[in-house]
Amino acid sequence: MSSETLICEYLKEIEQLHRAGNATEHTYRPALRDLLQRMGGAQITATNEPKRVKCGAPDYVLTRDTGNGLFTIGYVEAKDVVGVSLDKVEHGEQMGRYKRALDNLVLTDYLEFRWFIKGEKQTTVRLATPQLNRSLQLDKNGLTNLESLLGSFLGRPVETIRRPEELAKRMARLTHIIRDTVEEAFDKREASEILFRLGPKKMERTAGRDIGEKD
Repeated sequence: MSSETLICEYLKEIEQLHRAGNATEHTYRPALRDLLQRMGGAQITATNEPKRVKCGAPDYVLTRDTGNGLFTIGYVEAKDVVGVSLDKVEHGEQMGRYKRALDNLVLTDYLEFRWFIKGEKQTTVRLATPQLNRSLQLDKNGLTNLESLLGSFLGRPVETIRRPEELAKRMARLTHIIRDTVEEAFDKREASEILFRLGPKKMERTAGRDIGEKD
């Protein structure tokens, strides 16, 4: 089955769910997961992160089975089809953390897709636009452009670390997202009981630095 056909089937399912009038952001997630896996082939798995991870995990993690183990190749952050501004999300704190820490990332509302590599936006594709009657109007070149975007996203090679400097940069970027996630957990009172017992000061001493220090 061609990629365009897979995208057409995906759009049809999204429209059916949207027309029902009671869908939430999570209602659409299986459709996108299936599209990513079917376009990526048998070696690609799209794992939908549990809803309980409230303070800093992208909605999907994409892994590739290379025969020598599973390697993460990308991430997807998904918002609701309507009522959410992707412009606002893109420039918000959450996406700021993700763009700093995640090399290969897609932000989507299931109809518009924005692809980032190392925090830099590569391209934006709109597949379809919601109408007043809750139908979805396919955008001109939407199928072809989304096929190209997702093909590039799914086909991005796993980066290898060859020098100590590269490892240090990768670890620093991961430290940033861990630090921001912990801070948000405390702010939202979502940190585990263990973290609350430790408290920020003890965590600072454990980490050897002030977790509140901004770079």
